[in-house]
Amino acid sequence: MAMEKFKPLLLMILVQICYTFLYFITEASFSHGMNPHVYVTYRNIVGGLVMLPFAYFLERKKRPKLTMALLLEFFVLSLMGVSLTLNMYFVSLTFTSPTFIASMLNTIAALTFVLAVILRLEIVNVEDPRGIAKIIGTLVSLAGVMIMTLYKGAILKNLWHPIIYIHQGNNVVKEDWVKGSILTVASCITWAIWYIMQAYTLKRYPAQLSLTTWMSFVGAAQSAFYTVIVQHKRAAWTIGFNIDFWSTIYGGIVISGLVGYIQLWCTEQKGPVFVTMFNPLSTILVALLAYFVFGEKLYMGSIIGAIVVIVGLYLLLWGKEDPKSERKDEEKCCTTKKELYHEDNMMQKFTSDANPKDTKKPKQ
Repeated sequence: MAMEKFKPLLLMILVQICYTFLYFITEASFSHGMNPHVYVTYRNIVGGLVMLPFAYFLERKKRPKLTMALLLEFFVLSLMGVSLTLNMYFVSLTFTSPTFIASMLNTIAALTFVLAVILRLEIVNVEDPRGIAKIIGTLVSLAGVMIMTLYKGAILKNLWHPIIYIHQGNNVVKEDWVKGSILTVASCITWAIWYIMQAYTLKRYPAQLSLTTWMSFVGAAQSAFYTVIVQHKRAAWTIGFNIDFWSTIYGGIVISGLVGYIQLWCTEQKGPVFVTMFNPLSTILVALLAYFVFGEKLYMGSIIGAIVVIVGLYLLLWGKEDPKSERKDEEKCCTTKKELYHEDNMMQKFTSDANPKDTKKPKQ
């Protein structure tokens, strides 16, 4: 019972760890010369191919019949969460930094929360302490993100040389923070809408593996169509057995495949707000990894903001916990124990009746 209760929590922590490595692997690949649009296309092709056999065999009986309405829904979902959003997101990464991107992505949780409340996917009772905790937790997490983004403070000195120089590459892109910031904000908005749409689609198409596969293939086709228009050089589509190859494999198998499926499962179980409110964890992990491993600067504002984010996340988690379900689980557990105890007593009585010779004779 305890494992089932904490399963969504543990899975979302795993998702954020996977995202943490994604930031640095893709930044290294783009610095090496990988085209972001080509990367999105290849990554989703890999993700779709990996998930296809699992979706076909494991959800044969569970998968609903396809309709034109569902196909249109898949098209919009793929556009909002895969092709359009990822293209904006990864292009913005070439103009900014992993720490900045990870910080800005935390606004998705607040945007998703507001949309979920408006659309009645999330119930907030302002007269209930847990309802108030949801609102305060969201605001506190957003405040922590703003602190990490806007306030720097003192720089913490590195006591050793960086282990990996992630920024080295053949083609270093010149930073353009204005363009990068606009693209990042736009991707956050479309991502929040995407999470909300998933909750509605899963009600009509409750097959997470199949939905992940559909979004990967359709998103890859959309991205390929756009990339062919903006990228006419054939050499951009050629990748060698280097960081470009490994970033595509990691992004396809781990992010588009495994992480995409986990997020859909958690969205169906706990709702879109639960999924997005774990984004601050990747911000903290990215900042720590960038400091200890890659030698990037770590500011006091990042540490303060991280602490505030964790407090907000805890409040939001506590607010979303349903005390009624906890009592039901406890009552169910107690009932199960009583049933087992009763069955054990009945078995012992039956055994003693069936074997009267085993009973000790009284001493004469």
